[in-house]
Amino acid sequence: MGGLQTYLRAPALICALAAPVAAQADPDVPDDPLHFFATCAGRMSAMMEHQWLVDGPASDITKARRAAVLDVVASLTPPGAEAQVMAWRVEAKAAHAALLSATRHGPAPNQTRAAKRAAMLLRSCEAYLS
Repeated sequence: MGGLQTYLRAPALICALAAPVAAQADPDVPDDPLHFFATCAGRMSAMMEHQWLVDGPASDITKARRAAVLDVVASLTPPGAEAQVMAWRVEAKAAHAALLSATRHGPAPNQTRAAKRAAMLLRSCEAYLS
């Protein structure tokens, strides 16, 4: 196991214990910590690609945060679950990309709602990185 994965194991276990508590407060947080972090990785991938178009320097920050989340995902993924984890990531990335697209296109009220929703979803992920 790599040094970073070893270093992240304790926080990953703490987050694994805390994620079900967070899930009760936010219906978008899955009960399963692995599912939660895989979903966060997908959302962050979509955000990073969005930022390449609208705010290049911010994409570097998102890339670093995404790397930290991917390390947690790797440490939580049991052997044989890689395909399911990737499916969660891809699904979350597609959904978040659609939401981010709505922030740039369409009527202003929809853009505002989409931007608020996208920001809230990412905040729920980034809260575990602090």
